Amino acid sequence: MEKNEKEKPLSQLLSKGGIFLEKAKKRKWRRIVLTVLTLFLAAFAGYLYHIYHSFSKTMESMHKPIRKVSEKREEEVRLEKVDPFSVLLLGVDQRKNDRGRSDTIIVMTVNPEKKSVEMVSIPRDTRTEIVGKGIEDKINHAYAYGGVEMAIDTVENFLDIPIDYFIQINMEGFKEIVDAVGGIAIDNDFAFTYEGEHFPAGKITLNGEQALKYSRMRYEDPRGDFGRQERQRKIIEQVIKEGASFSTLARYGDIFQALGKNVRTNLTFSEMVSIQKNYKQAAENIHQHQIKGQGKMIDRIYYYIVPEAERQKLQTLLKEHLEIS
Repeated sequence: MEKNEKEKPLSQLLSKGGIFLEKAKKRKWRRIVLTVLTLFLAAFAGYLYHIYHSFSKTMESMHKPIRKVSEKREEEVRLEKVDPFSVLLLGVDQRKNDRGRSDTIIVMTVNPEKKSVEMVSIPRDTRTEIVGKGIEDKINHAYAYGGVEMAIDTVENFLDIPIDYFIQINMEGFKEIVDAVGGIAIDNDFAFTYEGEHFPAGKITLNGEQALKYSRMRYEDPRGDFGRQERQRKIIEQVIKEGASFSTLARYGDIFQALGKNVRTNLTFSEMVSIQKNYKQAAENIHQHQIKGQGKMIDRIYYYIVPEAERQKLQTLLKEHLEIS
């Protein structure tokens, strides 16, 4: 020990030794914490990789390829180049041994430069030409006649825009998806009872069976089909929100299984990754549009008639948003 150390009082030396000991303990605990944290992150990374692998497998069962480039486009959409694109969302009331009809028809155009989404809900009873069938009928019958391809062709003709992607959801099996995410919370506009289930006004929590009933009620809603579409949109939004939350990681197996059984899309896994990466801000600015028209009985069948001026207004809006002439 150096001379100046010998001359110091014993209390100071003990104090100094205590500091060294305290620092050594802190360094030891810091190493322990870092080791535990490293092991935890390694395990979590492996867990996330397992989820990633499972989701890619789910996408294989969900993927349904159709014609790639619409006749209304000169070039194929390139998501990696962040091109504007369109999506047709079909909520199909599909039951056993029945293809069903697309009772929910929503067209979305996504523009990353404008950081916005234009969403148009098409009433299921809209009278229009069914492309490939050569008749005028309710637009939701296009799916019943010719599946996704005829539904896409008919919607493209009605709005005069290309449909780049589609997402088809089986509403009958949608209850499985809702249960898989642990249920959803909805802001209900008004109280009603449907198929023995009462839905009070205000914030309500729904399981899968309740969500399916909530989405199907139509005639008690003063907004008719528009009201039902609004409720279905709320359910889909909440399912996406719950599915993306950290708390659902433990249930990802059930979620992927439900998606694989009830959702079909021509989006690939890599395209979904590109949308998540490059188009996220657009989803924060959604403009919703309802098509104006009036009901009319033709040969004792109810149709929703959309004036040509209204249709052209929507066509112009969506073409400008997609940046096509």
